[in-house]
Amino acid sequence: MATNRSRRLRKKLCVDEFQELGFELNLEFKSDLDIEAIDAFLDQFLAEAMDANNLDYVGGEGFGLVCLAERGSVSEEQRQAVENWLKARSELAVCEVGPLQDAWYPDKPINAAV
Repeated sequence: MATNRSRRLRKKLCVDEFQELGFELNLEFKSDLDIEAIDAFLDQFLAEAMDANNLDYVGGEGFGLVCLAERGSVSEEQRQAVENWLKARSELAVCEVGPLQDAWYPDKPINAAV
């Protein structure tokens, strides 16, 4: 695809000045947790870590992507708030919070203008 794109197309493709940032999560629950405890954790995670920070989670129980609930980018402060919330939880054996990255094209570097 050509690199000389109109503003409308750049916005539609979420590239250049319209790049949107998110981050990946990799979670592993402790082996002694039952399904009810995992469901309760996920409900709290969505309400307290995602909704409270205006974020959305796309993925499954153990791996996913966090992005802004509306158009735009996740801030480093929002990423840090989610990481702090997860690290305070006793249900997790492993909690890996990735750095901010392009939510649509993960292999592309982050624009300085974002």
